Amino acid sequence: KKSEAPGVMAKADIKPKSMHRAKIWSDDVENLYRFQQAGYRDEVEYKQVKQVDVVECWPETGFIKKLQRRDNTFYYYNKQRECEDEDVHKVKVYVY
Repeated sequence: KKSEAPGVMAKADIKPKSMHRAKIWSDDVENLYRFQQAGYRDEVEYKQVKQVDVVECWPETGFIKKLQRRDNTFYYYNKQRECEDEDVHKVKVYVY
């Protein structure tokens, strides 16, 4: 078993301190949009629930490639941006 980086993934639930909505699109907002479509807050919650260390991303763009939902079905995403401008304000940005 490999040791985990300190503070990165404690097995205890990490809860966000606050939340705000995204105002402009960015790479981070794009990935949050993908996590939230699949039913998770963000990468932190996804890794806690699915017990994975790495999320599969497109090497060209760095966007998330696929996510496993809680019911074990998979969401597959394109290399290009999927979060449209009118959806940006729906994305929740959590602060830890």
